[in-house]
Amino acid sequence: MAPSSFIHMLRALTTPRAPVLIIASRLRRKFPLNNQLPLLLRSCRALSTGSVTAQTNKRDKARVAHWMSSRSYSSSPTNTKEQPATAAGAPEGSTPLLAKLFPQTAPEVDTTAENERQKREEEEAKENERAWKRMKLGFSIFGGGGIACALWAVYEFGKPEVDPEGQTIEDEFSNKPVVQQYLQRMWKSLHYYQKMIQEPSRAKLLPDPFKHPYVHPRYTLVLEMKDVLVHPDWTYQTGWRFKKRPGVDHFLQECAKDFEIVVFTAEQGMTVFPILDALDPNGYIMYRLVRDATHFVDGHHVKNLDNLNRDLKRVIVVDWDSNATKMHPDNTFGIARWHGNDDDAQLLDLIAFLKIIVQNEVDDVREVLHYYRQFDDPIGQFRDNQRKLAEQLEEKERMEQTKTKPIVKQWSRNILGR
Repeated sequence: MAPSSFIHMLRALTTPRAPVLIIASRLRRKFPLNNQLPLLLRSCRALSTGSVTAQTNKRDKARVAHWMSSRSYSSSPTNTKEQPATAAGAPEGSTPLLAKLFPQTAPEVDTTAENERQKREEEEAKENERAWKRMKLGFSIFGGGGIACALWAVYEFGKPEVDPEGQTIEDEFSNKPVVQQYLQRMWKSLHYYQKMIQEPSRAKLLPDPFKHPYVHPRYTLVLEMKDVLVHPDWTYQTGWRFKKRPGVDHFLQECAKDFEIVVFTAEQGMTVFPILDALDPNGYIMYRLVRDATHFVDGHHVKNLDNLNRDLKRVIVVDWDSNATKMHPDNTFGIARWHGNDDDAQLLDLIAFLKIIVQNEVDDVREVLHYYRQFDDPIGQFRDNQRKLAEQLEEKERMEQTKTKPIVKQWSRNILGR
């Protein structure tokens, strides 16, 4: 419906003697009134009198206004998007044309809902203000605690040392200003603790070799404990326990004849010592080195063999983790990590490999270990080499047996009747 025709109809409504039936018939032709006709007739009668009586139902007025606002009577008739409703139910930013011309038909504003909305906004603003105050208080407490801890650290780590009698011991910082003394001593103490964490706890991890007349083993065998000798296992019946690798008892017994056995692991001592006590009741393992003997580099506990106090030409490290031995890769014989399977036989092959080194009296084991380091499976390569060597020896022995014997020996046998 065009706005001009609608305005013309409204003018007819405002005439004192406008026939109600004529107006209703025009509205029926223009709008699908359905069941809104009785309500519209009552509103038209009220409008024809020029005023709305007190007996007019407020609900009817609201329904008329809502029905009229559902039609596209806004200033832009092509805009069919639904506008967000205000507290009174009309579209926000555009009042129906009928409500503008006749304010008495406009829906009444719900003051209760508006008051509740304002009250909620005020409460949210107060809550935000309280939260900001709590946040500032927390930051203040945290900052104050941090400053107090920093001052305590400067005093505790920067104070000079005293002798048993309580006298101050002078050091290289004693002649400097007090604040500078405390700061430099604190820095030195922090550097000392950092060094304790990153570097081994002592310069010599093992004692000096035995001297004559005592016999010291020619080679040193350094073993990782976890996933080489034992494996942590968990079940519902037993909980956590360490499982012995197949053949580990025989391996330790055979290697102890020719090697100085050292267990070197990055695990804590409180975990390692009880396990080794149960694993090695005969004392085949001569020394035990734990985490405090490692060198902490790039997030890994590295076994630094320079602190081992042994000749590296005679040191063999057996481990599955290349990061743990990255400082001395040529001294490492890598084996596969054991995951607890019962069909493992790598320790038996390792015994054969170590026996060959001892039998051949290899002067520098790093040459042999460097050769096997190029293979992904050194134990498997060693087995292949042993198989090829055995085949060559059998072939050589067979060829020697099939050689033709000298003719002189044959004549002598015929003459002597042999």
